[in-house]
Amino acid sequence: MKIIAIGRNYAEHAKELNNPVPTTPVIFLKPDTAILKDNKPFYLPDFSNDVHYELEVVLKICKEGKHIAEKFAANYYDEVGLGIDFTARDIQSRHKEKGLPWELAKAFDHSAPISIFLPKSDFEDLYNINFELKVNGESRQVGHTKDLLFSFEKIISFVSQYITLKKGDLIFTGTPQGVGKINKGDKMEAWLEGKQLLNFDVK
Repeated sequence: MKIIAIGRNYAEHAKELNNPVPTTPVIFLKPDTAILKDNKPFYLPDFSNDVHYELEVVLKICKEGKHIAEKFAANYYDEVGLGIDFTARDIQSRHKEKGLPWELAKAFDHSAPISIFLPKSDFEDLYNINFELKVNGESRQVGHTKDLLFSFEKIISFVSQYITLKKGDLIFTGTPQGVGKINKGDKMEAWLEGKQLLNFDVK
C-alpha cells in the first residue's frame, strides 16, 4: 500500500507557512514504513531539531481505480480516520529553498501515525466533520472538513489521473492551521467528531 498526502488543502494553513494557496492539489507520498499504528509512541528522529505535527482526516481506499471521474469517486473509499503527518520542518525548509523534493522531511520512518478507521456511513455529512488535536491537554489544531479547498472526491479523481489507487491505500487530505513543533514528553491526543482516535506519547 501507499500513502498519498495532500499539501496546502486548507487556505489558512497555506498562509501560516507563507505558501501560495494552490489552484490544483499538491501531492506527495509517504512509504508504508512511515505508518505508526495502535497509538505506539513516536520517537523523535536524531536528524531533525524541528519536527512539526499536522493533523489530517485520512481516507482508506476500498477498491482499485484509475482515471476516476469525480462523480464516481465517493465509491472508492469506505472508511475515514485520523493521521498525523509529522514533518521535519528544518529539512523541508532547506529543501524548499533549493527547489528539492520534500521526501526526507516527510517520508521518514513512523512519520505517519494513523488511528483506527470508521465506516464513512457513521457520518451524516462528510463535509460537516470536526477534528481536533491537543498537545499536553492544550488544543492546538481545530479543523472542519467544510473548509477543504479540494473535496475528497476531487482529490481521488485528481490523483487517479496519474497514480492508480489500490485497495488499502491511504490518502491524507491536508491539515488546518495551527501546526507546531513537538518535544520529547509531549502527549498527543486527537478527536474526530468528538471520538478520541489518537492518544500517544512523544519520546
